[in-house]
Amino acid sequence: MYLEHFGLNEPPFRITPHPEFFFVGAERGATLEALIYAVLAGEGLVKVLGEVGSGKTMLCRVLIERLPANVDSVYIANPVMKPDELMLMIADDLGIACDATHTSAKVRDLQAALLERFAAGRQVVILIDEAHAMPTESLEAVRLLSNLDHGHHKLLQIVLFAQTELDDRLAKQDLRQLRERVTHAFQLAPLKATDIEAYIEFRMRTAGYRGPELFQAEALKSIYRASEGLTRRINILADKALMAAFSHSEHFVSAKHVKAAVKDSAFKPIKKQAIWGWVLLSGVMTGGVWAGLSQAPHQPVVVMSPVASAPLQLASSPEVLAPDMQLSAALRQKLTESRQKMNRAEVHNTAVMLLVANRERGEELEKFLAQASQYLPKDQLLIYPAEVQGKKGWGLVYGFFPDKSTAKSAMVALPEYFRKNKPILRTVGGMRDELWNL
Repeated sequence: MYLEHFGLNEPPFRITPHPEFFFVGAERGATLEALIYAVLAGEGLVKVLGEVGSGKTMLCRVLIERLPANVDSVYIANPVMKPDELMLMIADDLGIACDATHTSAKVRDLQAALLERFAAGRQVVILIDEAHAMPTESLEAVRLLSNLDHGHHKLLQIVLFAQTELDDRLAKQDLRQLRERVTHAFQLAPLKATDIEAYIEFRMRTAGYRGPELFQAEALKSIYRASEGLTRRINILADKALMAAFSHSEHFVSAKHVKAAVKDSAFKPIKKQAIWGWVLLSGVMTGGVWAGLSQAPHQPVVVMSPVASAPLQLASSPEVLAPDMQLSAALRQKLTESRQKMNRAEVHNTAVMLLVANRERGEELEKFLAQASQYLPKDQLLIYPAEVQGKKGWGLVYGFFPDKSTAKSAMVALPEYFRKNKPILRTVGGMRDELWNL
């Protein structure tokens, strides 16, 4: 109804997933790339969690489109079915003839067909939406399917898209085996207040709008408050606000139009989660890990390869820093926090080293830390006294991951700004070995 009034080619805020309306800002685009990597790595189950209306189905649809041509995908929208029904659906979608009598026979037939595809250089991925609603016995069937392999290669990659209730179910004893097979886990965050304008502008432009900014600042704030950052709610409110503006023959959207949309929608507050953000691999990385992929600064930072020295103890307090160390109060506090985290970490935990700065270049370190904090969660950025090629300096590392494989996945998914400088992996034990006394 309002398309001609606002110069639109199509509705900009449909709630059904349309991949061309996939918003790559607010970490979505970078996270999609990380999810593609997790799927193609094929080492275990992948889990994507999010609140109702946070954009899980859209992400799933775009993922299917972006997978390479040699990947056969099966999308299951309604997984509320028995194990045999689930396996028959997968087989039917892949064009595989299965024995319909026994579960074990179905698994055997599936494995034989998957082996043929593997030999032909093809990969199969199963994407299950609303996985939190699956019966327990069907989730157990998912575990059985995830076991299918050929030597060191999985024959089937499975991605579970679910509401956060899935974690409550996986925490139960009867699903512990399935829980242990989840090697990559992502949590989809609501949009932040600062993302709303870019999101709405993107949807409008994609739908053909060519005029000046349509949504006023107060209207955007009202949409954020009422939607709590959930994209489905944002779409509903923006659509109704456009309708309200159209009904008043106005060519802008104000707070009063959004107020009418909010009143008409009557959303209930969502349950607040303790942690929001994209979480990769066992929940180790939190917050805006993937942010800034396309907006990274252009100044390169040289990363030096550290050489371990004899074990030394990290000083217990930053107050012992010598005057020539030139560290600000903020860096001294960061050093204290980093020391505490390093002391609590296990020796096999692994970090991604982003930078080694000269001992006297505290200002350089602080500048890089401030830049890095725009794209990675600040509490996951740690500094420590590092000795490099016999010279004392400052090491800046990202995260303490449970093992090298996990850390490598995180390193591969870093924004280009960091990856182009060839970061390296360091174990906590190795970093402790090269500490020099402050």
